[in-house]
Amino acid sequence: MRLRNVKNKEEILNNSDYLIKNPTDYKGNWKNLFKNDNPIYIEIGMGKGKFLLENALKYKNINYIGIERFDSVMAKAIKKIPKDIENIKLIRMNALDIDKVFLKEIDLIYLNFSDPWPKKRWYDRRLTSKIFLDKYDSLFKNTKRIEMKTDNEDLFIYSLETLSNKGYALSDISFDYHKTHSDIIMSEYEERFSKEEKNVYHLFAQKK
Repeated sequence: MRLRNVKNKEEILNNSDYLIKNPTDYKGNWKNLFKNDNPIYIEIGMGKGKFLLENALKYKNINYIGIERFDSVMAKAIKKIPKDIENIKLIRMNALDIDKVFLKEIDLIYLNFSDPWPKKRWYDRRLTSKIFLDKYDSLFKNTKRIEMKTDNEDLFIYSLETLSNKGYALSDISFDYHKTHSDIIMSEYEERFSKEEKNVYHLFAQKK
């Protein structure tokens, strides 16, 4: 994926009240940063932030944290977020470091249109590989919940298997999510795929 550079991205990142520069300092204490005990949902690979922002605006009683690796993408997301949204925080980091940032405080993980890493030698990089699922175990407060959407059938089938092997109960499994659901908050990718009438795959995974 080729990323377009964003003019003044360093300035945008440095001056954002939403971007948390020292996320490891809040490990186990993110509720103190939000100043409430509301549930915390995280989106790993938030892209330009459409899904995260629309959820935060609709569900004021839930705290949302968006995680994105790339500077330019994060800068674009920051530019979209209005001032004074109290239930959004952003983190710029590699998802491999996620267990350094959270500890027994997350209620739900969103995986929206993650990189499918199509070659078999890259499978460990998938956000539903055993490596990542093992990391997620320490993040959740109580019940472990993961919601996933993708346009990649191979990644979806792979994820059904890895999540099942990890002991998750799977529900709301759909191979054409938009035909069976309405009033969906979409990411940028999902909105584009919907217009192109491409299949969107969905699952909800839960483990106590």
